[in-house]
Amino acid sequence: MEAFHKGERVAAHARSHLRHKPTTLKEHMPTEHRRYAEWTPSRMLEWAGKTGPATAELAGKILASKTFPEQGYRAVLGILRLGRTYGAGRLEAACARALRFGTASYRSVYSILARGLDRQIEPEAGQAALPFHENIRGEDYYH
Repeated sequence: MEAFHKGERVAAHARSHLRHKPTTLKEHMPTEHRRYAEWTPSRMLEWAGKTGPATAELAGKILASKTFPEQGYRAVLGILRLGRTYGAGRLEAACARALRFGTASYRSVYSILARGLDRQIEPEAGQAALPFHENIRGEDYYH
């Protein structure tokens, strides 16, 4: 592929015959795009890991769910930015909750934080969801 400016050839790129394999040279990218080209999925996971293991796991799920991990960068960066508003502790709790419910997305983490669901205490496994009451027979009654 060739690029022309005012009728003069300014760049030439070898054509890639592999699907979705660009041949763009870094020097030909806009300045603001060059810094993003240096980002890698492992770098994103490292940044997410600074908040906590649940945040890193959620970021990993987002990146893995995309055809190209780069497509998940904005979502991961948006989630990390939520830490500025809500704090790292709340963000980590929200990511853990999102993972527990299988909703790995920016929108779900934002919703959990905005509604304060990250502060809810979940019942432990085996703990009755309903409080004891004399009119409730419970599972032992039927066995």
